[in-house]
Amino acid sequence: MRITRRPEAGRFPNRWGMTGALVLVLWSLLSACSINVKKDDSGQDKKVDINTPFGGIHVDKSADARDTGIPVYPGAWVREKAGGGDDKSANVDISGMGYGLKVVAIDYESAATPSALVAYYKTALKKYGDVLECHTSDANYERDSKSMSNELSCGPDTGRNIELKAGSRDNQHIVAIKPADKGSEFTLVYVETHGKDTI
Repeated sequence: MRITRRPEAGRFPNRWGMTGALVLVLWSLLSACSINVKKDDSGQDKKVDINTPFGGIHVDKSADARDTGIPVYPGAWVREKAGGGDDKSANVDISGMGYGLKVVAIDYESAATPSALVAYYKTALKKYGDVLECHTSDANYERDSKSMSNELSCGPDTGRNIELKAGSRDNQHIVAIKPADKGSEFTLVYVETHGKDTI
C-alpha cells in the first residue's frame, strides 16, 4: 500500500509553487513601475520621472529660479556647463513611504563682488526668517537627523565661501557664494523635507 502525503492547507506543495508565486508578485510590482525620460534638443536627458507603487523620483535639469523662492541677483547669468561637467541646475523630488525630499539648485555667475551679493541676499532672504551667515570651504546643505531642533545652524567656520541660510531645517533657502576670478559664483538652493527623519 502506498501512502501519499497531502500538502497542508495554505502551503505550496513544492518549492516550484513558492517560486512561481514570488515571480508573480515581483512581476506585478515591476509592471506597476513607470520610467519616463525626456531629452533636450541635443539628445541629453533633460527630465526623468520614475514612479513605483512605493514612491517616485523626479529629476528636471532645467530648474527655474522661481522654484527656489529666491530672486536672481540683477545682471547675473546661469553658469555654463563645462565640457563634460556637471549640469548647473536641477530640480529633484524624491517621495515615498511617508517621507519626501525636494532639492532645487541653480548655479550662477555675476560680475558683482561677494560682499555685494551678501548684502543683496541678506535682504532677500529675510522673508523666510532670521538669516544666518556661515563661512565654509565647501557647500553644506545636509540635514542633521540626530538634532531634535528645527532651527538652522552653521558648521565650523572653515573657509572664505559664504552661505546665507533662512527658514528651518525642513524648509531651507540657501545662497552659497564664493569669489571668482571676475566677480562671484553663487548657487540658489531650496531644500524641503517632510516625514520621517531618515532623510
